[in-house]
Amino acid sequence: MPKEHVINKHLKVSSRNWLNRQLNDQYVIKAKQEGYRSRAAFKILEIQNKYKIINKHSIVIDLGAAPGGWSQVIAHMCKKIIAVDLLPMASIPNVDFIQGNFLDKNCLEQIKEKLNNNKVDVILSDMAPNTCGIKTVDHLRIIDILEHVYEFAKLVLNVNGSLVAKVFQGGAFNEISNEIKQNFKQVCNFKPESSRKQSTELYIICKRFKNNI
Repeated sequence: MPKEHVINKHLKVSSRNWLNRQLNDQYVIKAKQEGYRSRAAFKILEIQNKYKIINKHSIVIDLGAAPGGWSQVIAHMCKKIIAVDLLPMASIPNVDFIQGNFLDKNCLEQIKEKLNNNKVDVILSDMAPNTCGIKTVDHLRIIDILEHVYEFAKLVLNVNGSLVAKVFQGGAFNEISNEIKQNFKQVCNFKPESSRKQSTELYIICKRFKNNI
């Protein structure tokens, strides 16, 4: 099949390149064909197939959920899922959505209310910062997100629970990774086949949380 190209001269070169990648990305095409909201659906499918982090009894929180690619995939796999994002998200059957910042007290109270003061079995985060193109800056920004997700996990995660979060490869990752390893019995890194080859993203897979601190 010949590749499609965007030739709108009013767009910046970077915007045209991004649109061209989207038009010709096999996972974008496949997501449309299979009714998924985003190509990210295939990433969580790969993670689940390899690490089996979710089961029918799991209570799950999906941070940075919009547009809902991950929540859509796992909604039928677990007992309960709460999706959280700053952006609005169209409803998904069996998914409770909270629009807000998970770091805000009000949002945290809403999460706890939906949990009925229960703990969580799985925390997922596909969040990434708005990138500026400077790798060191983008790396530090996503490490900051990971640190906040980790602190959130320590508040709400069940003993033996799991955490999956996106990161960008880089030097600062080792420090937070070593800290996380102190509180999870199994920690490894995984780059899904569905991640773009040129992307530095990978996912830290943390299993068997030791205790609630």
